[in-house]
Amino acid sequence: MKNPSSIKKILITAGPTREFIDPVRFISNPSTGAIGYAIAGIAAKKGKEVILLSGPTYLKPPPNVKIFYFESALDLEKLAGKYFKWADCFISSAAVSDFRPRLKEKEKIKKKNGINSLLLVENPDILKSLAAKKKDKILVGFALETENLLKNALLKLREKNLDLIVANKLSSAHSPFGTARVNAYIIDRRGCKKYDAVNKVKLARIILDRVEQICYSFKHV
Repeated sequence: MKNPSSIKKILITAGPTREFIDPVRFISNPSTGAIGYAIAGIAAKKGKEVILLSGPTYLKPPPNVKIFYFESALDLEKLAGKYFKWADCFISSAAVSDFRPRLKEKEKIKKKNGINSLLLVENPDILKSLAAKKKDKILVGFALETENLLKNALLKLREKNLDLIVANKLSSAHSPFGTARVNAYIIDRRGCKKYDAVNKVKLARIILDRVEQICYSFKHV
């Protein structure tokens, strides 16, 4: 396992995907990319080489970060596959759609013509497929749940062979999308810690610190 000083190249995904139904309509989610952009900016300030893969967002790219844009999950799959080998650490914070329309209409669907149903197909599990090529890389994932938060996050941690997962719960009382502060659990294979009402810049620092702690603990086992 790598030691903290050997984590020099960090690949980060951020923001939503858009899965187009026709040229003007798409399936997406409310992700703003804020946490991924914050992690990228702080990592760059720490002197890391950073590649940020960003979905559609209005955020300004952080200084000293190389950025590439994607729109769909299939776009992201290609970009992540291209740069994964380069990275020492992969932080997957993008909110990737699990499904996409089976067909994208070439022309705008007219309202008067209507639509009876929308056939969906499953998108590839990008993080899981990359984890199969993990070797000595550090992998960080995110989990957003509406129920059984810790149970589902732990399952994802194990199934996708992650070193760390950041878990958030979406409810009528709290949404982690586009808010200044979030409630989050940071979980690794040794346990978890809850952070209440933490802003995303601070959370980004905590995540990067935990990555270095994981590296250090493996080095001294």
